[in-house]
Amino acid sequence: MAVVTIRQLLDCGVHFGHPKTRWNPKMKRFIFTERSGIYIIDLQQSLALIDKAYDFVKETVAHGGTILFVGTKKQAQESIAEQAQRVGQPYVNQRWLGGLLTNFQTVHKRLNRLKELDLVDFDDTTRGFTKKELLIQRRERDKLEKSLGGIRNLTKTPSAMWVVDTKKEHLAIDEARKLGIPVIGILDTNCDPDEVQYPIPGNDDAIRSVALLTRIIADAAAEGLIQRHQKPDAEGSAPAEPLADWERELLEQGDAAKAALPVEENDVDAEVSAKNEAKSEDEVPAPVHAPESDDATEAKIEAEATDAEKAPVSE
Repeated sequence: MAVVTIRQLLDCGVHFGHPKTRWNPKMKRFIFTERSGIYIIDLQQSLALIDKAYDFVKETVAHGGTILFVGTKKQAQESIAEQAQRVGQPYVNQRWLGGLLTNFQTVHKRLNRLKELDLVDFDDTTRGFTKKELLIQRRERDKLEKSLGGIRNLTKTPSAMWVVDTKKEHLAIDEARKLGIPVIGILDTNCDPDEVQYPIPGNDDAIRSVALLTRIIADAAAEGLIQRHQKPDAEGSAPAEPLADWERELLEQGDAAKAALPVEENDVDAEVSAKNEAKSEDEVPAPVHAPESDDATEAKIEAEATDAEKAPVSE
């Protein structure tokens, strides 16, 4: 099932390319036609490549990877920050710092400095700093926040990179290629498709187009995060093999029988105990007579002898 429809792509203007005077001949295979001097991108190919990029991002995040969102042009800054923050991924929506990937050890030191400055209360003058020193530290924090705030939680180089406008972000793409980091990017008709491993032909200048495609990549990352949390926590445990329908039915029947067995035994025990109680209530104990004394026994024998003498003897 496609993650987006052609109607949605058309409504957001993903099919509009650049004028004929500004194009890269390598993008010819992704161009559908030309209208009023503007190239029209083939959305059928875009749709298939979107699905391919979606699956790649989902699997990457599901296996513990991170996706770096990059888009420093004005049309992309807001959507890049919004979607990356929504799925907890790092992003760069201001100027790309040279060496951010290839010299990550130095960048990581600046990230630690940013975290230290986040703990400083710039309104508290009782901690041994003058107002001027606090002002200098505040300006340093603001500068680091603007350039590195989106990657403050990045501890290592990302697993993949999402780029809006590969022509403008050529420095980021060059560093990613040096480190072998896969790149997913929007390719307008003036871009080079050979620089991107997972190209998505589309309009990288319209705000709605950029927002739609960035949201799709963020949705893929969100789905990957869900799959990651659903995996067993035990280390080295292999994923369980899916069961056939008949095997699942047998297991369910066995579980149902086991669950019903203790209940039946309890019912039988309760019934037996109820019968015993009813029987004990119905049975009235016979009265216990006291043993007769010796005088009473002799009197009883004499009375029986007298009766025998008085009785007539039959001839």
